[in-house]
Amino acid sequence: MSDVLLLNLLLWLPVAGALLLGVVRANTSMVRLVTTGVMAVQFVLALVLYLQFDGGVAGLQAATTIPWIGDWGVSYAIGLDGINILLVLLTAFLGPLVILGAWHAIDQDVTLFHVLVLLLQFAMMGAFLAQDLFLFYVFWEAMLIPMFLIIGIWGGARRSYATVKFVLYTAFGSILMLAAVIYLVWSLQRAGGVASFAFADLMRVSLPLPVQSLLFGAFALSFAIKVPMVPLHTWLPDAHVEAPTPGSVILAGVLLKMGTYGFIKLGFPLFPDATRAFTPLLMTLSVVSIVYGACLALVQTDIKKIIAYSSISHLGYVMLGLLSLELAGIQGAIVQMVSHGLVAAGLFLLVGMVYERCHTRELAAYGGLARQMPVYATFFVVFTLASVGLPTTSGFTGEFLVLLGAFTAGWSRHVEGSNVSLYLAATAVTGVVLGALYMLRFALTFLFGPVKAPHRPLADLSLRESSILGILAASIFALGLFPDGALRKTERAALQYQQRMTTPSASANAQP
Repeated sequence: MSDVLLLNLLLWLPVAGALLLGVVRANTSMVRLVTTGVMAVQFVLALVLYLQFDGGVAGLQAATTIPWIGDWGVSYAIGLDGINILLVLLTAFLGPLVILGAWHAIDQDVTLFHVLVLLLQFAMMGAFLAQDLFLFYVFWEAMLIPMFLIIGIWGGARRSYATVKFVLYTAFGSILMLAAVIYLVWSLQRAGGVASFAFADLMRVSLPLPVQSLLFGAFALSFAIKVPMVPLHTWLPDAHVEAPTPGSVILAGVLLKMGTYGFIKLGFPLFPDATRAFTPLLMTLSVVSIVYGACLALVQTDIKKIIAYSSISHLGYVMLGLLSLELAGIQGAIVQMVSHGLVAAGLFLLVGMVYERCHTRELAAYGGLARQMPVYATFFVVFTLASVGLPTTSGFTGEFLVLLGAFTAGWSRHVEGSNVSLYLAATAVTGVVLGALYMLRFALTFLFGPVKAPHRPLADLSLRESSILGILAASIFALGLFPDGALRKTERAALQYQQRMTTPSASANAQP
């Protein structure tokens, strides 16, 4: 079977699974088994494509381009490159684990829930694979609907507030991005006489800096909301707190990567001159997100909010690495995206497992879990140390490379006379210290101390729960101990991104 066919099958398999669940009446156990099987097959396909992907080859691999709306220049165009290959694998990897984690957590409208998860998986995978801006925008918007319903139907007491806030933030950014997309395509047609939404064609559009800055602002706002970056972050804690455990895992594991992926794939490369002009501001916001997110996590009493605010901090490192424009920082940002997806997914699953037993998220209500649930406590410590960035874990690999890239960029700019980047890189290190403070405080309160009477006795993890967490933990150590394979897959694409971002275009000083 060719790679092209495998990639299309990878994308459309969840749709086939959703249609099967929609037309075949089955009991809840069968619905869960079918969905898990579909997700498992998708992961196998993603793994095969990952192993066959040649990181030394420039451009797309396993690409498909089929005309869709000819008069508009819209195509069904998908493909793999060094930017999306790890994120595609991450999305497929988390799919079956999400379903297994929701085995008992979701007991109402089970078929509808699994159909929505499959459709969300399709939309997320499509956004990563799309190589046409119209197609990308369709998938970008389509992701909103299943997540809105998952939180709105199976969420907590304030789910209506959380979903409305989530939609309003996302829709506002998306509308501005749509206007920028239309202008960008119009500019291409005016310059070359041909309308096209293909990424490769739009990269060749030459725009003066003032126009680039306006369009970049629209794209950046949409992507920054999804990251989310401070001060556009306030929707995230509410969404996480009210979402069911599977929704939180998908949101933290994959959906938050859409913003950072949007920046490295589109926002920065489409407008390189504007990006360089706004780099000091964006780097400052990235470091603010790192430190501010960590400080907020440090004072939370809701265990879900602790992880939610930690996500803001960790994804600030991703943005810092992308803006460093150093190879180490760029590759570290990609690794950090994957690492955060694995670690945050594990932490939210751990929170969901104990919530099913105790039905509270207040940190003060817990204590002494290490005595009652030693297997649970062991996994909790592993994921805590991975979040802190302990050497041998994926968190260390990502954060170390990002900080290495940031300091390298800061030093070179310091030599040229500007020490702002160096100070920002130094400030970002405080995020590592604060991360250790809030996560170790979390673990100390959660696992040790006196056992809280209302929660005695508690059953330790089942074989299903231990297997899910064991798979995630193994992947975290695999990426931390053996990052070379992943770095080789991304190196060529990272170098191309670096070259584009560091080469001034001829239109930088042109008049509009």
